[in-house]
Formats: sequence, C-alpha cells, structure tokens
Amino acid sequence: MGVVAIDLPRPTNAELGILRVLWALGPSTVRRVHEFLQGEKATVGYTTVLKFLQIMHGKGLVERDDSERAHVYSAQLSQAAAQRQLTRFLVDNVFDGSSSQLVMQALGGGRASAEELAEIRSLLERLEQGHT
Repeated sequence: MGVVAIDLPRPTNAELGILRVLWALGPSTVRRVHEFLQGEKATVGYTTVLKFLQIMHGKGLVERDDSERAHVYSAQLSQAAAQRQLTRFLVDNVFDGSSSQLVMQALGGGRASAEELAEIRSLLERLEQGHT
C-alpha cells in the first residue's frame, strides 16, 4: 500500500472519493474505479475519472503501473496517513490547534455509536496509562 508522506498535497473532495475506491479495491484500472463509483450512484463519467487519476498521478497521490495496456492505479497515500494529514489540517486551521475542541465537536452531535464510544474510552485509557 502507499507510503506515509507528509509532503504530499492535501487531496480535494473529488480526489478523496477516488482514493476511497482505491483503498477499498486496491490497485485498479480506470474502468474498475469508474464502475465502482457508478455502483455508488455517482454520476461521473469515465473520462472524468481518467482525468482525475492523471492529475492525482501528477500530484503524487497515486502510482501508475503502465506495464499493461490498461494502466493500474494505486493509492500512494494510505488511508491512515490521509486521515492523519486531514485531521492535522482541521485541528490547525479550524480548531486553533486544539485536538480536544475537534473531539468535542465531533462527538457533540451524538452520532457516535456505542461501539465507537467504547473504542474511544479504550484509547483514552491506553493514552492515560502511557502518560502516567
């Protein structure tokens, strides 16, 4: 899978949509990415997906294997690395560097499931144990 690289550009919303497909499917052709998006009711054309993948390749967000007739694209940025990068951007630029404000805002809407809350409690316990 992709490398953890902080210097890669922050993906746009459309690029994130394509990265999500590549994270779900693994290395894929343009046709496979397009078909997946069509299955999710996305109204994006094949040539649009191709153009986005070409742009993303130029930015370093995806790798392209052109050893076969149909080029195969794979995410250069892992899902975890993208989440870290975007979360850091949000914390720094929207929440004035306060991770706690981000967490309170995210959980304040009451959208976390019981399982997610249990995972959060477990993480907090592990963090507390590591800091005492």
